[in-house]
Amino acid sequence: MVRKKGEKASLGQRMKAGREKLGMSIADLALETGYLPEILKGVEEERTVPPVSLILQLSRVLKLNMDELETEEETQATKRRSRSHKKRVDAYAYTPLSKPGPDKHLRGYLVTIDAQTEHKGVEYHHEGEEFVFVLKGGITIQVGENVSHLAKGKSLHFNSALHHKLSNPHPEVAELLVVVYVP
Repeated sequence: MVRKKGEKASLGQRMKAGREKLGMSIADLALETGYLPEILKGVEEERTVPPVSLILQLSRVLKLNMDELETEEETQATKRRSRSHKKRVDAYAYTPLSKPGPDKHLRGYLVTIDAQTEHKGVEYHHEGEEFVFVLKGGITIQVGENVSHLAKGKSLHFNSALHHKLSNPHPEVAELLVVVYVP
């Protein structure tokens, strides 16, 4: 795909360029991020929308700042401070709430998880810490081998380098405030 002058490269294009610059194959990147090669290839080919945790891992491994890995849509949504823009991944959607920047370590997201959904795909993990606060509904969150059930008004703070996954076993949509700290 040929870009117009001044047009920002897509996430997949930036991911591929960063990987190739470091002389890494998709298999190498999979070993470094903990994500399956098929998922990484899907993101690179723009067939798969990556979860936040994968963007954080790509940022660390490819030595790119978060701004460089944000999609154009997320960047524009943040600039407009639009809460209506949502990124859809499997059974959940997330809206960035904070402005990205190379000197920013906290990232805030409004996350909605569909009713009665189990976590699909790979477990998430990324450097740093994560804080989850339930605004509406309830969730089950597994961090490592530990399983917690959180209802409205409850929260959990954990080491996000541990594998973690969220699900919503309840009959209503869950809404969360998720804050991620990346060193």
